[in-house]
Parts: sequence; structure tokens; C-alpha cells
Amino acid sequence: MKDARKVAVVTGAAGAIGQSICRRLLNDGIDLIGIDIDRKRLSELENLLGIKTICTDLDELDGLPSALGDVGTVDIIINNAGILNAEKIIDQSLSEWDKTFRVNLDSALIILKTFLPGMIDRRWGRVINMSSYAAKCGGLTAGVAYTASKSAMIGLTFSVARECAVHGVTANAIAPAYVMSPMVSEQLSPRERDNQLKAIPVGRFCEPEEVAHTVSFLASPLAGFITGEVIDMNGGLQFD
Repeated sequence: MKDARKVAVVTGAAGAIGQSICRRLLNDGIDLIGIDIDRKRLSELENLLGIKTICTDLDELDGLPSALGDVGTVDIIINNAGILNAEKIIDQSLSEWDKTFRVNLDSALIILKTFLPGMIDRRWGRVINMSSYAAKCGGLTAGVAYTASKSAMIGLTFSVARECAVHGVTANAIAPAYVMSPMVSEQLSPRERDNQLKAIPVGRFCEPEEVAHTVSFLASPLAGFITGEVIDMNGGLQFD
């Protein structure tokens, strides 16, 4: 008898990267639950791909467990959702700091606490957390809250990898730089985009489909010997 189809939860599913991830995993034969705050774009995604969706605000942490209550078995977690905050340290407000961490990090913890026990019981699972090049460089155009939250996402990834490897669950992070999404096209000025483009050795921005390809690989059975890694996708901005 063939193994049952794997099920993945993708947060930030309605965004440029999230949609690409959903399309790629669907092509891989994985069933999907897409989570996003944007009801209109989420409905369009549901109609286009035929996937299950949950419209919820990851900033509202108290309501997240109940929103996830009917999801059922999950084999793959992709914590992709994130909000950008450009405030630098002197100007950083505590309210925006807290909001950035709630969406970018705290919601990921709740999702992990919800679905990791089942993965551990079944002795198979994949956790893929979206970090950022900002975590490696201290933030160029990104502010301190975004940079710190994405750095903390790497620490969260390492913790899951350390605790869960013995149970057949891997955890890895992806650290992209300047993916062609609204974060680049709308939240950076033309001058900022031009300056960053000139600084990238490969001479272009990352495409959402390239991130989705990396997610697909890390979610696959053949990536089972990779855990606790951060996959850099920065076009040569930094080597390590």
C-alpha cells in the first residue's frame, strides 16, 4: 500500500513567496493548508489551486490555537509569514517591536507546538522556517525588529532541530535576500532597489519560485539527513 499523501501548512500563503511555495508543493503531490490574513487573495488562491485555507491574523496569538483546531494531521510546517519593519534602533517603538515579533516569531512557536507532537509520534516531519539575509548582515534596508526576529527564527530552528532529530523530524531555515515580492517592489524606494541590485554579485533579485524550489527540496524524503541548517539565498552578498 502506498504511503498516505503528506500534508503541509504554509503561513503567509497568499503572498508572492507563499503562493509559489503552495504551487510547488502541490505539484509535488502534497496536500496543503494555506494560512494568511488577506481573505481576498486567500480565496483567489483557494479557487485557483483547490487547497484548504484558513484566514486568520497571526498578530492575534490568542485566537491562533482555535483557528488551527480543525486542521488535523500535518507532516510539513512552513513558517513563511512575516512583516517588514524598517524602524532603526533609536526610533524603534516597543509596540511595533512586539507586533513584528508576534507575527514573525511567536506565531511560528504556536504552530510548532500545535503540530510537532503528531510529527514526533509518527516519527517523520519537516519544519522549514523563513529567516532572512537580514539575520546574517544586521539588516541593510530592514530595521532592528525585523532583523532581530529573523535572527531569532534561526535560533528557533536550531532548537527544533536539536530536540527533534532523534524523532525523525528535521528543521531547517532559509535566508533569502531581496526576493521579488511586495517587500522589495513596494516597501523599498527606487533608489534603495537600485543600490541593492548593484550590490548583488549575480546582478538580479531572487525569484519567489527559487525559494519555493528550496522549500520543496527540504520537504522531500531525500533531505532527511539535513537538519539545523540555514540555506542562504543571497546572490553572493555573503559567503560562509
